[in-house]
Amino acid sequence: MRSSLLTIAGQALGSRLIAGTGKYPSLEVMRQALEASGATMVTVAVRRVDLSRRGEGSILEVLTAGRYTLLPNTAGCYTADEAVRTARLGREAGLSELVKLEVIGDEKTLFPDTAGLLEATKTLVAEGFVVLPYTNDDVVMARKLRDAGAAAVMPLGAPIGSGLGIRNLVNLRLILEEITDIPVIVDAGVGTASDATIAMEMGCDGVLMNTAIAGAGDPVAMARAMKLAIEAGRLAFEAGRIPRKLHATASSPVEGMI
Repeated sequence: MRSSLLTIAGQALGSRLIAGTGKYPSLEVMRQALEASGATMVTVAVRRVDLSRRGEGSILEVLTAGRYTLLPNTAGCYTADEAVRTARLGREAGLSELVKLEVIGDEKTLFPDTAGLLEATKTLVAEGFVVLPYTNDDVVMARKLRDAGAAAVMPLGAPIGSGLGIRNLVNLRLILEEITDIPVIVDAGVGTASDATIAMEMGCDGVLMNTAIAGAGDPVAMARAMKLAIEAGRLAFEAGRIPRKLHATASSPVEGMI
């Protein structure tokens, strides 16, 4: 059984839900949704945030006030060099040595460029970053990223922002079977609470989501739903489900029946 707390590079987090901070209709809705989600780690897109603006009314002011662990990401980067430069910028701006590493390989699907991702992971690990790479649901690449020093692997459930849920349960199971020494966090594709629960029931260590909450009709209510879904799924995983059977099994004992 995996750890009862999501722990990344020695840091234990209070929630297994990692929340994004983009696409909200307002900063106030974002603040309320993050609070409702129970998330203690939140992502920040380095290239899409004004790092110099930290006063009242800025996204960084809201996040700092919430005492979240910031996870800068390299969203929008299409080469390893670009992603490395962006990660360095985030660290130099005082955000964190953590980085959600994205190297996008295709503009339409936003699938990762795994060759560039592996290259950037090696470079950033050597520079002391705690690297959490967004990758495809490929057990071979997950193993290579782990061996390169990644602090977690974050396979997609489906294309970013698609809301399709986990489309390939077999591949995700293979990754969970192989990667047992660092967290496996589903990143991208979640659409609703049941998607998050499925990931957790499988034994994933966490789920990272943005659009599923920010794009919901009521982001605050959906954030609450996701919090409960993550907790329920993890509890079910730890409890251990009954085996699947083709035929019925009586719930009441038949011994001693009159």
